[in-house]
Amino acid sequence: MGTETIAPVPVTVAYGDGIGPEIMEATLRIITEGGAELDVETIRIGERVYALGNTAGIGPEAWESLRRTKVFLKAPITTPQGGGFKSLNVTIRKAFGLFANVRPSPSYSPFIATKHPNMDVVIIRENEEDLYGGIEHRQTEDVVQCLKLISRPGTERVVRYAFEYARRYGRSKVTCFTKDNIMKMTDGLFHQVFDEVASEYPDLQSEHWIVDIGAAKLADTPEAFDVIVLPNLYGDILSDVAAQIAGSVGLAGSANIGNDVAMFEAIHGSAPRRAGQDKANPSGLLLGAVQMLVHIGQGEVAERVHNAWLRTIEDGIHTYDVYDAAVSKATVGTAGFADAVIARLGEMPKTLKAASYRSSQERIAVAVSERPRARKELVGVDVFLDSRQPVETLAKALEDNAGPLELVMITNRGQKVYPGGMSETFCVDHWRCRFQGRRPEHSLPYEEVTALLGRLIGAGLPFIKIEGLFTFDGQAGFSLGQGQ
Repeated sequence: MGTETIAPVPVTVAYGDGIGPEIMEATLRIITEGGAELDVETIRIGERVYALGNTAGIGPEAWESLRRTKVFLKAPITTPQGGGFKSLNVTIRKAFGLFANVRPSPSYSPFIATKHPNMDVVIIRENEEDLYGGIEHRQTEDVVQCLKLISRPGTERVVRYAFEYARRYGRSKVTCFTKDNIMKMTDGLFHQVFDEVASEYPDLQSEHWIVDIGAAKLADTPEAFDVIVLPNLYGDILSDVAAQIAGSVGLAGSANIGNDVAMFEAIHGSAPRRAGQDKANPSGLLLGAVQMLVHIGQGEVAERVHNAWLRTIEDGIHTYDVYDAAVSKATVGTAGFADAVIARLGEMPKTLKAASYRSSQERIAVAVSERPRARKELVGVDVFLDSRQPVETLAKALEDNAGPLELVMITNRGQKVYPGGMSETFCVDHWRCRFQGRRPEHSLPYEEVTALLGRLIGAGLPFIKIEGLFTFDGQAGFSLGQGQ
């Protein structure tokens, strides 16, 4: 162990639910023995807080601790199903602006079974936007909606972070996954910003994949990738895939990085069926804690702990979930695994690549570019209706009440059904009815939209919601209907 004096760093710790208390105890014991200097504040979150009727799963005293320390080491928690309970992870990420979720997924071959011995992928997931905005509504008897929100500043922050991370950790390539062949505006913006930011990093390779074929390539040939940056939902799914094909989701740690606050955790859940059995693998939370140590400037301790963990894996001291008779020497429980890692503090791996963090301790800071405001003009409105009328009957009523506006199209679940729809198209009770001015080059007064809504209500066609159709510097800010 080094002789440097490290000032204790305030850290908020939550022991979580299920296996959480066991793996947190093991993790804190290992990093403390490794030399971590922490001033720990313990908070209560999760099941016991939900049981008190707090649908967020976190109380005011916990929020105050996080504001004080700005560093959070969190064991897994259980989110009750149904009843309006919200994911605590998502709540904390959004409340503190934890925009980048960093999940390394290296393989540990030949000591942990994998089909991909040369895999060393880092998934950097946008952490606040996309469908995880959690904005959902039931709009008709048949249809519910979830809003997908992608912002330019939110995208630029995470993309720029991915390129800075690649530079800091000696990576050579950053890959972007989107589905912009279908979601041309939302995923299209993510891809566009990626290309813009990539041009500022000529020392790094950059590439884009459509997410479906990119996911197939990741599962089949992960060594083709280095750092992957992607929107929230794809990142949630594919970071678990990456961890599993590398060896086990149970080995993966996660960092949630914001400008001021950061949260560190395992990527797996609370596994209540394994609680209290001294079986759970603490590795995911421990490797999350290693990321925390780097973040708080204790990189030498992070190296010592991580390398001891690697040596333990090499020596075949494994928990039940990764035990393989061909390579494992002993099966140990949670506490026994912690003992084994502690016993190897100061040792280095012999086969696996040693961890090195001392040159990576300066925090990555990113800034969003300032852009001039575009000229925004209202050119139409999409009116969403709940109706079981045949589309021809509905269209006639809409045209009779269009006034100075023109009914341009009607879609059902995004597919154009009027004018010129197909009789075979399956329809439900949810219609998007697009109205635009008869002179598309002219902006509309808002009064024409409100007058249209009044006429539709008077005709027995009350709207569910409306979406304004805008141009930005003359470019349409809305998509065509499918089949239009």
